[in-house]
Amino acid sequence: MQRLGKENHSSVSEFILLGFSSESQVRMALFTFFLLFYLITLLGNGLITTLIYLDSCFHIPMYFFLSILSLVDMSYVTTTVPQMLVNMVYPRRTISWGTCVAQMFTFLVLGIAKCVLYAIMVYDRYVAICFPLHYTLLMSRSICIKMVIVCWSISIVGALVYTDFTMHLPYCGPHKINHFFCEVPAVLKLACADTSFNDQLDFILGFILLLVPLSLILASYLHIFASIFRIRSSQGRLESFSTCAVTHITVVTMFYAPAMIMYMRPGSWYDPEQDKKLALFYNVVSAFLNPIIYSLRNKDVKVAFLKVLGNRGTAQ
Repeated sequence: MQRLGKENHSSVSEFILLGFSSESQVRMALFTFFLLFYLITLLGNGLITTLIYLDSCFHIPMYFFLSILSLVDMSYVTTTVPQMLVNMVYPRRTISWGTCVAQMFTFLVLGIAKCVLYAIMVYDRYVAICFPLHYTLLMSRSICIKMVIVCWSISIVGALVYTDFTMHLPYCGPHKINHFFCEVPAVLKLACADTSFNDQLDFILGFILLLVPLSLILASYLHIFASIFRIRSSQGRLESFSTCAVTHITVVTMFYAPAMIMYMRPGSWYDPEQDKKLALFYNVVSAFLNPIIYSLRNKDVKVAFLKVLGNRGTAQ
């Protein structure tokens, strides 16, 4: 991608990530907190992926998509958190132009993949609840694989557009990014050019990549709720609502809401301190909570985990 070449469009060879605080004591406290957060996130998502791989009972579409989501979450936080931790220890906090481009692109690919995956997972529950007799046909292995291919194709194309139209702008200084990683809105504030077109493009992309999947999710839930309320048994309605709606609604809300605020607002509303908090929420917090939400509210996952522990205890 020649348009991304810094030599043609920028005199900046590296950026400085300002992060959260310049006070050493605060930085060390944040370092400890985010390191634990990161390790727990990797452990939780890694455990879910391993359980789904090892237990044949989980070899169904719902858990297939959940395992992909867990892998995406582990990669998602790894794109930003290690860099943030290093910058908390080493005060220089620089990131090269190429690394910044790579980080932005990877972050966007994984973030867009999460948007699409959430919609796919809700569609899976919609088919299971509204069309149980046709579930194996509508969610066959080949269809699931095609859905994942489409998910990654959309993610790569969307990330390429975002990254290309952001990094082809001229950047001639200052080169201090008031963020903890190279995110599009924060980098755009440093451009030595009019970014109104980028604001419009970001809104259009946000509409396609955020609002369209969210609309599909909401439409699926309308049908799901209608089917649940037609269940005669009140206990059956409660179990269906508990296992499906609560977990997905929680996940969708904590991811989509801050992402839409970040990527669909006008550039004049830019607030670096608020943006850092929003980015933490849909990047770090959502990845941390996903395994907790899906495992603590899922009896099958808890039983499988206890079974694995029991087998290891017996083997020892």
